[in-house]
Amino acid sequence: SRRIPRRMDESNFRLAEALVNPQYIRQGSQSRRTRSNLVKSLLAQRRLPDHGWDETSIELLLHELASMDSNNFVANAGVGEREGRVICPLVARRHYRLSHGIGRSGDIAEVQPKAAGSSLMLKLTNTLALDALRRVGAPALGHALVLPLATGMSVTLTLLALRKLRPGATHVVWPRIDQKACFKAVLAAGLQPVVLEGKLVGDQIETDVDAVQAALVRLGAESVLCVMSTTSCFAPRAPDQVLLIARMCASSQVPHIVNNAYGVQCRSLMKALNAAIAHGRVDAMIQSTDKNFLVPV
Repeated sequence: SRRIPRRMDESNFRLAEALVNPQYIRQGSQSRRTRSNLVKSLLAQRRLPDHGWDETSIELLLHELASMDSNNFVANAGVGEREGRVICPLVARRHYRLSHGIGRSGDIAEVQPKAAGSSLMLKLTNTLALDALRRVGAPALGHALVLPLATGMSVTLTLLALRKLRPGATHVVWPRIDQKACFKAVLAAGLQPVVLEGKLVGDQIETDVDAVQAALVRLGAESVLCVMSTTSCFAPRAPDQVLLIARMCASSQVPHIVNNAYGVQCRSLMKALNAAIAHGRVDAMIQSTDKNFLVPV
C-alpha cells in the first residue's frame, strides 16, 4: 500500500466534533496545532530549533513531505522515467516512501519537479547544516551543501568543480598528512598532487608555510588548481595554519579548499576557519556528518 498518514486540518477537527466530545477533540486539535507550529517555525527561521523535536513530530513531518512527492499522490500511476517506484513495501516504509532522490539533470542541488517534498527536505537539510556550522564557530560561512558521499569522494567532487573553473590548472598543492583518502581524492580527479613535507617544531609537525609559497611561485598560480589544507590531523601532525594559507591564496589568486573532516567538533578549529574565511580565501571546506554528528548520509 502507498497510504501516507494525512494531516488533520481544522475543518476535519470540526467534523470530528460530531462524533466525539468536542472538548476532547479540541485537546487533540491543540496538540496537533503545536506540532504544526514547529514546522512553521522551521520553515520560517531555517535554523536548528532550540529544543529537539520528539520523534512523533519528526515522523509527521517526514510523512507530510513524502505526500508531496508525485509517487505518493492519491490514485497516481506514474509512467515516466523518474516515478519513485519501489517494489518492496519494506524498503518503502524504511525510507518513509521518499524514493525520488534529489537533484536533476546532473545538478544535485536542483529542485526535482516531481518531488516537491524531497526537494524541500534537501533545502532544509542544507540550511540546517549551515546553521550548525555557523553556531559552532564559523558564522562567516556563506553556503552549505550536504552530499550523500564519503569525505574523500566529496573532496574529489570539489576538485572537479574547481577544474571546470580553472581547466588549465592541474596541480594541487598539499601539505602532507598520512591519510590515503586525501591523496586518492586528488588522483581520482585526474590531478597531480604536489606533496609538501611539514617541519618539526618542538614535538609536533607543523605547516611549512614557506614551502607552500615557494610551490606557488615555482609552479605558477595559473597551473595550480588549489591549495588543499587540512585541519583534523593525527598527532604528532598539527592542524595546518589555515589563516596564513588563506591569506597566501588570496594574494596569489589561487583557490583554497580545506579538509575539515573531523573539525566541526573542535571550536578552536572552527574559529580558525572562520578567520581564514573572513581575512583570506577559502573556496570550500569539507566535513563529515558521520564523524561530527554521528549521522551518516
